[in-house]
Amino acid sequence: MSAVVLRLSGFAGALLAWEAVGRSDLFLEGYFPPPSEVFPQVVAMLGDQSFLLDLIATTLSVAIGLAIATAIAMPLGMMLAHSPLMRAASRSVLEFLRPMPPVALVPLAVLWIGGGPESKIGLAVFASLWPIFYNTMYAVDEVEPLLLATARSCGYGPGRMMLRVVLPSVTPFALTGIRLATPIALSVVISVEMLTGTSGGLGGAILVAATGVTRMDQVLAIVVVAGVLGFAAHAGLEQLQRRVFGWTVAEREAAR
Repeated sequence: MSAVVLRLSGFAGALLAWEAVGRSDLFLEGYFPPPSEVFPQVVAMLGDQSFLLDLIATTLSVAIGLAIATAIAMPLGMMLAHSPLMRAASRSVLEFLRPMPPVALVPLAVLWIGGGPESKIGLAVFASLWPIFYNTMYAVDEVEPLLLATARSCGYGPGRMMLRVVLPSVTPFALTGIRLATPIALSVVISVEMLTGTSGGLGGAILVAATGVTRMDQVLAIVVVAGVLGFAAHAGLEQLQRRVFGWTVAEREAAR
């Protein structure tokens, strides 16, 4: 059975289970609507201009946050990997910062930079740094020593070595880190939008739907849209990795 059929069958099974639970007596009426009520709301929302603007706001915030995090994490990871002294000196600070929940920093971010798009982008950067940074740093450790020795014998200096040998070797692993960071950034952005209520986006739309006369069908519809957005981003990055770094896939299959 192909992977596509397996994925579709798993998705269909999840929808059937959701429909059965939504129509059961486990929840009060309207508290957990089934997909037959949620998906029409998805279609209606996608035809609403204000909701599309919210969707664009969240998507742009995630994209900007990932771009900034990549621009910081990749050079930092490569630099620390090449400097054992700096790596040892910074380890305690990094291990202290990494477990911090970004959502818990919302009040501090709002005080420092306000409750607009800057705060959610800044926290998305903070949350996205770690998978990209650690994937890059440990990938540098795994660069083939023969490549480095050959480059040195050809007269490569540190800068040229970094650009021509190390960077191409670690980029596939950094892209894997970006794939891992994408759903993290998306969840952080939506959470900050919900908590601040001032920067729009999908989180703001959830907050509106859950306030006053709670519309759980709309809330779940927005959650479905967020899930599709995350899935599409992950699938797009996976296809990009396969196209640009197809040799990594071929080597992995050969190893199997």
